[in-house]
Amino acid sequence: MNYRIAVRALCEFTAKVGDLDLRFTPSPTALEGIQGHRTVAARRSANYRSEVALEGCFGALTVKGRADGYDPDANLLEEVKTYRGDLERMPANHRQLHWAQAKIYGWLLCQQLQLSSIRLALVYFDILSERETSLVEEHEAQALEQFFNRQCSQFLQWAEQELAHRHARDQAMAALSFPHPDFRPGQRSLAGSVYKAVSTGRCLMAQAPTGIGKTLGTVFPMLKAMPGQQLDKLFFLTAKTPGRKLALDAAGVLFERSPGLALRVLELVARDKACEHPELACHGESCPLAKGFYDRLPAARQAASQVSLLDQQAVREIALAHGLCPYYLSQEMARWSDLLVADYNYYFDFSALLFGLAQANQWKVAALVDEAHNLVERGRSMYSASLDQYQLSAVRQVAPEPLKKPLQRLNREWNALHKEQLRPYQAYDQAPAPLLKALSLCISAIGDYLNDHPQGLDSRLQGFYFDALQFARVAELFDGQFLFDISKRELNARRSLSELCLRNVVPAGFLAPRLSAARSTVLFSATLNPWHYYRDLLGLPETTVWVDVESPFSAAQLDVHIVSRISTRFTHRQASLAPIVELIATQFRQRPGNYLAFFSSFDYLQQVASLLAEQHPDIPVWQQSRGMDEGQRQAFLERFDADGQGVGFAVLGGAFGEGIDLPGSRLIGAFIATLGLAQLNPVNEQLKQRMAAIFGAGYDYTYLYPGLQKVVQAAGRVIRSQQDRGVVMLIDDRFAEPRVRQLLPGWWSLDAPVGEVLQGAG
Repeated sequence: MNYRIAVRALCEFTAKVGDLDLRFTPSPTALEGIQGHRTVAARRSANYRSEVALEGCFGALTVKGRADGYDPDANLLEEVKTYRGDLERMPANHRQLHWAQAKIYGWLLCQQLQLSSIRLALVYFDILSERETSLVEEHEAQALEQFFNRQCSQFLQWAEQELAHRHARDQAMAALSFPHPDFRPGQRSLAGSVYKAVSTGRCLMAQAPTGIGKTLGTVFPMLKAMPGQQLDKLFFLTAKTPGRKLALDAAGVLFERSPGLALRVLELVARDKACEHPELACHGESCPLAKGFYDRLPAARQAASQVSLLDQQAVREIALAHGLCPYYLSQEMARWSDLLVADYNYYFDFSALLFGLAQANQWKVAALVDEAHNLVERGRSMYSASLDQYQLSAVRQVAPEPLKKPLQRLNREWNALHKEQLRPYQAYDQAPAPLLKALSLCISAIGDYLNDHPQGLDSRLQGFYFDALQFARVAELFDGQFLFDISKRELNARRSLSELCLRNVVPAGFLAPRLSAARSTVLFSATLNPWHYYRDLLGLPETTVWVDVESPFSAAQLDVHIVSRISTRFTHRQASLAPIVELIATQFRQRPGNYLAFFSSFDYLQQVASLLAEQHPDIPVWQQSRGMDEGQRQAFLERFDADGQGVGFAVLGGAFGEGIDLPGSRLIGAFIATLGLAQLNPVNEQLKQRMAAIFGAGYDYTYLYPGLQKVVQAAGRVIRSQQDRGVVMLIDDRFAEPRVRQLLPGWWSLDAPVGEVLQGAG
């Protein structure tokens, strides 16, 4: 059995030494890198060969890659690196890594063409000036072969360990048993659909009720399929922290039931949550955990490889024991783990680590997308960008002298936009070229300054810099799936400030390549209805299978009442307060216990909660507030005690509308006083126009479908097991409309008399 490795991955394992150093950043975007390589190739002779496929073996090791270019007339192999900034400031260990790659490619080409010697060149291409700097060395084939053998020998012991682990993992997955005596109702059907999807190499959208064990019901069949489908990695992608915890808990159950299970599970967290020294810069002269990082990495990597469940705490303990940065140790272990649990952005973002590694190493992967209804809005945000002129104004006040002119020019072009805009909000077909040019010059100037002053920038200037880079990146990709808009606010009669936004409205074009790159992608949630809405906006392949897993819950478990005598429209809001309070109080008297009451805004929530407390002071009330931290959210949930009573007030679509588990008597009912429709504002109206133009369903795609998805998610908090009983009050006359009713779960019984609350409900 051979171990396959890419040239770049081999060199990153064997030739990286010294400090972790991020000062020579940011590197060019992937698009800039591709364009840079094309520019270099276009300047070469007619006989020049680009993207030369090469391969060689050493023992059980197969090394593959594509050399950037070879000129047979000059017997010159080129390794092209795009960059921005001052090349003189590139750390020496970066250059050493580049030479290692060139030498490996050099030997593989000498072997392929039977050459006795070859000239190697590192070609550094400045993406801004388009200047090339070429460093050339001549090497004998024999010396290159010796270098190749040394690198392979250094990696071979690890490769043999990895081969043994892969063999043991595949045997263990083939023999893996479900960790419980039996599947829950609905869970077996879901697991079967997932196994079939990965076996046939198709995408799957699975709508499955909350409470059936979707996490284990998707992870288990994917792990079982790994040997047969020869999967290298399984990615479990989540929208929020609770989703990561559920996946890690599911893995923990597998390890508990199968001690010694040959499976490596890794949790990836955001950099700001893993960083030990957020006040220090990421280089050896500043942070002690970056000093000598690559020299201490091999021992830490070996230690981490012996731990089956590498959650955030386990990674931190190993990293600190070896004097390393936990965040970058976890990034390294992403290469050597089997099941990776991470946020959506690790696979779907522009510079997504997992997608990039999968492509570079040609991994065969499968992906599970948890709570996939969130991917529409998360996708839009990942591929959007904004700039605030107030932020620019603050930055100009603290900017060093070399940056004042480019910032001033950017501000001047920005102000010019205000002269032609008469309304506070306006959308345009594209961003103006003069503004983008000024922004590009500004980015270049800040980048040069950062390279010249490695101690760093003022935090405000650095924040603006990264926002500007994202804006420029999105501007390169701007097409009919975007809006460019300006939101202007008047400071006084003579001065305005504005926010510029490149707003992605259809993320399908960016998500589709990532979905199709996997052997199979399974998107699952309790709310994926209607399926065509998600298919259109997420860019799912035509062959995608959609399944609606039958609910294990019966209509008798949940009393669902449409209270159509109350309107929660904004114009009727004041008139709705007293009837809603009376409805809550009546239900609470009939069946005391814990309830959640959801509203469309904090203002609406507070008005109803205050009136309830005033008119019924004996009913305990607690409220969600703006900007709750993790501790405050936990305290809110702890009020739902199994023996307690009261009403918790929350905003629909917020922290308590999904992803929380309050089984049994901890929650026996929910009042939902809103359809969850997005706010009526110029941005959403512009989005509605674009959705109408593209899909012919502007209102539904902008307001109705996303709103009812929040409603169903919130109602799903009530019934968590087959033993639960509860009530849901849908408060608004629009819930009685046929097109709204058909979007609600099929297992709900909606035959109760519309407009009346049944006596003795619940």
